[in-house]
Amino acid sequence: MDNLAHALVGAALGRAVADRRVPRAALIGIVAANAPDWTELFIGLPGSRADFLELHRGITHSLAGALVEIVGLTVLIRAAWWLAHRWMQRRGRALALPAWRWLALCVGVAVASHLYMDWQGSYGWRPFLPWSNHWYYLDWVAIADLFFWLVPLIGLAWGAERHWIPLAGILAVSALITLVLGRNVAIVAPWALVAFGLLSLLGAIGWVRYWFGPVARQRSARIALLVLGVYAGAQGIVAQHHKAMIRQQAQQRFGPGATWAALTNIGRPFTWEAIYASTDTVAGDGWRLPRNLKLRPVRIAIDSTPDGRAIAHFARFLTANIDSTKQLIYLWDARFARSGRAGWAVIEVKLK
Repeated sequence: MDNLAHALVGAALGRAVADRRVPRAALIGIVAANAPDWTELFIGLPGSRADFLELHRGITHSLAGALVEIVGLTVLIRAAWWLAHRWMQRRGRALALPAWRWLALCVGVAVASHLYMDWQGSYGWRPFLPWSNHWYYLDWVAIADLFFWLVPLIGLAWGAERHWIPLAGILAVSALITLVLGRNVAIVAPWALVAFGLLSLLGAIGWVRYWFGPVARQRSARIALLVLGVYAGAQGIVAQHHKAMIRQQAQQRFGPGATWAALTNIGRPFTWEAIYASTDTVAGDGWRLPRNLKLRPVRIAIDSTPDGRAIAHFARFLTANIDSTKQLIYLWDARFARSGRAGWAVIEVKLK
């Protein structure tokens, strides 16, 4: 999912798990929840489009990578706290050191939340790198979901101190969410916009009436996470019905060997886009394309070029086209593009 959702859920998790045991648990949760993404800077990203397709959600998002991140972050944060502790001691002031187990738990659940939140969408997750490059998809929640922004934000806001500094941060994030929704209102379901307005009003009332405060902020974060878990679980339950129908339709169109997916729709929770494929064709509701994967130039591009291998490893529904006039082979993932001439998941390979 997007980094704002990871940050807000990570902050809520840090507070819910370790608020009374680890100082700045919410801030640590934000850093740790985004660790699988920002550690990609150390393995070559940003890079070319092929680099992105090959490396994003790669080793830093695997189970092995997450273990390294949890251990490394726990040690770094504890070391920084120890240095601050020693510095404060020299000035005659006390600074408590967080216990290793609670700090590790805070970091661990935040990092794990990133892996789970990526897995629940249609972009996918490769948990067993470097041993297996296989992608796994739950197809439950879209890569960007306004409730994964608003619900944890309300939980954090209700538990914040009634001071202008936390309020300014809450309002800044709220303004960002509103701006994003305003710029993409055409793709957002009307009921989701109504729910956004009602939840925003509920959040404001809870802040003003002091339903929760710093003393009860751990409980507030836990309630928000429970609501979010019920919401995601409900989408998972509804998705099973849609997947069963799509699988049946795929087999009717292309036989028992057909592949298929129920792709999540950004801005429209509880709806999915159907996609079906055989070895020769990929199709959806109202469109159909030849995949052209058996053509010799396409096979050479896939097997013998770094860009071709990158898109082949990434694509769930790899599709190709040859433009003989420009001497180009276009390779793309039909999840994200209906033609191979434009789009971020499109690779151009020069014919030799």
